[in-house]
Amino acid sequence: MSDLLFFVEVSLAGLGSGALLSLTALAFVLIYKATRVINLAVGEILMMGGYFFLAFAAGWGLSPWLAIPAAIAGGALIGAVVERGIIRRMLGESPISVFMVTVGLGSVLVGIVELVWGTDPRTLPDFMGTAPVFIGEAYVSRKIAISFAVAGLVIAVFLALFRFWRGGVALRATATDQAAAYSCGINVPGVFSLAWTIGCGTAAGAGVLLGSIGGIAPTMGAFGLSALVVVIVGGLDSVAGALVAGLAIGLVEAWTGTYLGGEYKLVFTFGILILMLMIRPYGLFGTKEIERL
Repeated sequence: MSDLLFFVEVSLAGLGSGALLSLTALAFVLIYKATRVINLAVGEILMMGGYFFLAFAAGWGLSPWLAIPAAIAGGALIGAVVERGIIRRMLGESPISVFMVTVGLGSVLVGIVELVWGTDPRTLPDFMGTAPVFIGEAYVSRKIAISFAVAGLVIAVFLALFRFWRGGVALRATATDQAAAYSCGINVPGVFSLAWTIGCGTAAGAGVLLGSIGGIAPTMGAFGLSALVVVIVGGLDSVAGALVAGLAIGLVEAWTGTYLGGEYKLVFTFGILILMLMIRPYGLFGTKEIERL
């Protein structure tokens, strides 16, 4: 029974981590769904969210409940500025050129963080408490439980918005056919800006949650690589795929890290990625594109 209880606790922790992966993957999906750009700087914008929260809560002395929306707004502002000032100017360029711009953006953000805050890891002000949470007899970290609940709620809200909100419908229409969206009177550049703003704000919010669990550091953007695996496995244009694949990858990493050792986590994660690309390259729930020859 003790072994089973330990397995359940590891699995619950994996689901919590997977929820954060899903939330970060959602930022990838939102941007790609509207603009067909894979923003590889999502991990660094996640990092900026953690540092924005540190600046507002510890530096400016704001209440954590004011610092959280301010950090999210900071990430959203980065997304809006990058889309309007850089990405929109590169419309029509080769996809690899736009992709490399996002790689460069990530390096710039890391450099800014190291210049302003240094390279040492930091601990965020606690705003979740430390009282344990029990599900039956299984122990779950309070921070992981809260992060899981918040991530699940945010993803559910986005699913509803895509289905019923006019902006969500416009985003889906733009993702399907930009020319048709233009002909229907949809402001396609505005949709692009909206996607980047919301996507980067979502990544910044995930950074606050992730930083509250394990602290923040300039290297925490590497979390975005695992989230990118989630996106590819679930489907680059699928919000539901980000949720399902995130939880699955979170479980796999928790199990392998606990029973085999932390060095095997990435081996299994990227092994799943390679296998998925070989079997179903458009992901579990991604759109299968067929071109006429």
